[in-house]
Amino acid sequence: MAYFNNIPTVKYEGTDTKNLFAFRHYNPEEVVLGKTMKEHLHFALAFWHTITMDGSDPFGYATMQRDFDDSDDEMVRAHHRVDAFFEIMQKLGMEYFCFHDVDIAPQGNSLTEFYANLDEITDHIKEKMDETGIKLLWNTANMFSHPRYMNGVASSNSAEVFAYGAAQVKKGLDLNKKLNGANYVFWGGREGYESLLNTDLILENDNMGRFFHMAVDYAKSIDHLPQFLIEPKPKEPMKHQYDFDAATAMAFLQKYDLTDYFKLNLETNHAWLAGHTFDHELNVARSYNALGSIDANQGDYLLGWDTDEFPTLVVDITLAMYQILKNGGLNPGGINFDAKVRRTSFEMDDLILAHIAGMDTYARALKGAAAMIEDKFLEDIVEERYASYKNTEVGRSILDGTATLAGLAEHALKEGDKIELKSNHLEHIKSVLNDYLV
Repeated sequence: MAYFNNIPTVKYEGTDTKNLFAFRHYNPEEVVLGKTMKEHLHFALAFWHTITMDGSDPFGYATMQRDFDDSDDEMVRAHHRVDAFFEIMQKLGMEYFCFHDVDIAPQGNSLTEFYANLDEITDHIKEKMDETGIKLLWNTANMFSHPRYMNGVASSNSAEVFAYGAAQVKKGLDLNKKLNGANYVFWGGREGYESLLNTDLILENDNMGRFFHMAVDYAKSIDHLPQFLIEPKPKEPMKHQYDFDAATAMAFLQKYDLTDYFKLNLETNHAWLAGHTFDHELNVARSYNALGSIDANQGDYLLGWDTDEFPTLVVDITLAMYQILKNGGLNPGGINFDAKVRRTSFEMDDLILAHIAGMDTYARALKGAAAMIEDKFLEDIVEERYASYKNTEVGRSILDGTATLAGLAEHALKEGDKIELKSNHLEHIKSVLNDYLV
């Protein structure tokens, strides 16, 4: 069944186009730094925000007009949603998608019924994948919405909840193998605490480590080991979540000996909530060789919560793409649009228009970041700023490990106050950066 017959396949038409349903910057076959845009930008469609988000908020009812929600039968509606989902990807030329288990199938009245519903819907998804060539970037288990998970899953105070979550992840990995997924994501939305007054923080973190090792062991047992990803977020819904930011997540992975199996899936809005910029989080992750994939969205500078807006801030995304290019790309990860249209953008067409805006933003950012790399703009600035470590005897001794405190003290006493500092010229750097915003 088709739901977007009024919209043609979206093509690149350049910045002079007046066609709403055309890319102005994203040209999938344009070559940038030796690869096509399509090869650089593994765009993925998120099932939850695209298909299941209805526009309701704490202050108002649903607003979205969704022609595919045209049946009172939950399973019939689930099948129609799959058809609409793949139709959107084909209209946009997207080659990847992501989903939570509860997005695609109703949970039913038991775990057994949920498993059966997932099997039926993923049979349909696999047929669409085979028909279109579209691939699964990652899937995950929603272990934060149901009341049973009010105290978390792996960090729960209840062993029964821990076991139930394990059952969801087991099924998620089975589905990942069935659909040949490249990655599997853990977002610990409620893996944290409301108050330390009643929390055994050490036990909860140890149990999370045990949970992740169980997932790795099971993946090996079914001969399908995807790239595991942790998605950091500091708060919301919990007051404090254990995967606070990239650095905290890496400390956890190192402590529990999981770095061989896990990388990070980073999100713009989550970085902001942690008090960081997105490029900071990406830089931290790649410093650990752990930059795996990203969720593409943005927040609102005036709002202090996770608004999941479509990315349109070119300077932020250009700096993010710079980090991604310096990382050598994201393969096998990608750029998942974990973004939802605004409550006032309620028409079916807005689902296409919003993704065009996001894809164009990343295309602009790719070209700008590539130009910075070709010109060695930031590399030259950084190299000059730290030149004393390479160009002086004392600097080289620090880098090669031959320096000692006593030796450095002797050097400082000999040289006295002959230290010459240079201005960072930071305002000039930021001004020139604007020239790269394509």
